[in-house]
Amino acid sequence: MAAQSRVAAVTGANKGIGLAIVRQLALQYPKSPLKSGPFLIYLTARSEERGAEAIKTLESDQQLKDAKVLVQDGGNTTIKFYALDISQTKSIQDFSAFLKKEHPDGLDIVINNAGIMFDGIAMQGFDANVVKETLQTNYYGTLEATRDLLPLLREGGRMVNVSSMAGKLNKYSDEIRNAFIQAAKTDVPAVTALMEKFKAAVAEGKEKQAGFPSAAYAVSKAGETAFTKAIAMEEAKRDRGVLVNACCPGYVKTDMTKGGGAKTPDEGAQTPVMLALHDIDGKTGGFWQSEREIEW
Repeated sequence: MAAQSRVAAVTGANKGIGLAIVRQLALQYPKSPLKSGPFLIYLTARSEERGAEAIKTLESDQQLKDAKVLVQDGGNTTIKFYALDISQTKSIQDFSAFLKKEHPDGLDIVINNAGIMFDGIAMQGFDANVVKETLQTNYYGTLEATRDLLPLLREGGRMVNVSSMAGKLNKYSDEIRNAFIQAAKTDVPAVTALMEKFKAAVAEGKEKQAGFPSAAYAVSKAGETAFTKAIAMEEAKRDRGVLVNACCPGYVKTDMTKGGGAKTPDEGAQTPVMLALHDIDGKTGGFWQSEREIEW
């Protein structure tokens, strides 16, 4: 019997951590327990142009060439581009329909890395609009991508949502912190209600009084970690062996951190790639950083 081919999709992958995740998937697949036949990775990004550029970068990447992992160098990994904007419902649905048609047997890995962060006070300020746009992509977009792509994963598949330490719960009032923990154990609508509560409080200029920090990105990422936990719980009941986890890549030198990070993008990619390709003892619903599960 021919070895089963493997399929992965990575969102927001034309640069920074996303690009490094695609690179590390290609490099680590040959030695991973998941290895079984050819490997196809969909690198997705909003812009066709930047996506095509990213593919070129990878095809001429010296480390990938030396490792001979890509098909053109004699390996068994192919990287293809697909245009995806997770802030647009139609874009997510088109991608999902395409994958279903191309891969009726299902996917093995989905890594939701796409996200946005507006510059700090000096640039964008903090207001209801910044909150709305940040949540639209980081919370609602990632949630929708998770919901649409999760059923496409075959038994034993992996879903990894790249969240952030910025979403840790140490910045909230006890009441809101407990509400997050409770919501994550309840269901997705309970988490969404907290996001809406934050949005409403910001619109009134009262988010501090309501127990939230004045930080759109941080709250969007707390929401992402919470819904990932809720969905992992739901998925576990389906008994398909699909593992759903959230992780923080760490403080990485990228455009998003204005080059101020402590880790390289390749170092930042290690935890999401470990959760996608390696043996994690069947753990699901966790929040991970530096290759281990940590307290949220």
